Amino acid sequence: MACLVISKSDEGCVGRVGTLLKEGKAGIIPCDTIYGLSAIAVPECGERLYEIKRRPQSKSFITLMSKEDAASSSLDIPSDIMDRWPAPLTAIVRDRESGLTHAVRVPSDSFIQEVLRISGPIYSTSVNFSGEKSLLTFSEIYPVFSSLVDFAVDDPSVAGGIASTLIDATVKPYRVIRQGAYII
Repeated sequence: MACLVISKSDEGCVGRVGTLLKEGKAGIIPCDTIYGLSAIAVPECGERLYEIKRRPQSKSFITLMSKEDAASSSLDIPSDIMDRWPAPLTAIVRDRESGLTHAVRVPSDSFIQEVLRISGPIYSTSVNFSGEKSLLTFSEIYPVFSSLVDFAVDDPSVAGGIASTLIDATVKPYRVIRQGAYII
């Protein structure tokens, strides 16, 4: 498969990326923290991300969503977390219906917010093979992942970064699992 490269500065980039995700495509997109390996948040697309990343299915992905989708979901998101979003803060929360836990984030970057308005919630994970260090720049990512994904968004302003802060919001006080870009 040929990987479609889209420049973030291209007119219509947001719509194109949102549509590709809605169509079930997997791609590399710049997020508010680092580049993410992403696909729409449905089981079959999750399966593809596990395969691409070579990741055990016992390790779930972060779900990026708009604040509106987060608020209307069945997730039990504490109000003080909702008040902090959008931010590079990922919270593990419980689904009120299933009882399962999910890691969710409302990203602060306007590009990804607009993509989410088109695509709906997406899975996102660092761009690397499971157990290896994250690749942080497009020039590192493209040669390794271009044959594995359907599209990649080149954003020259992303030159590395810090992953989101990850907290367990199912317990009080919240437990910091990974200190990242958001200061708790």
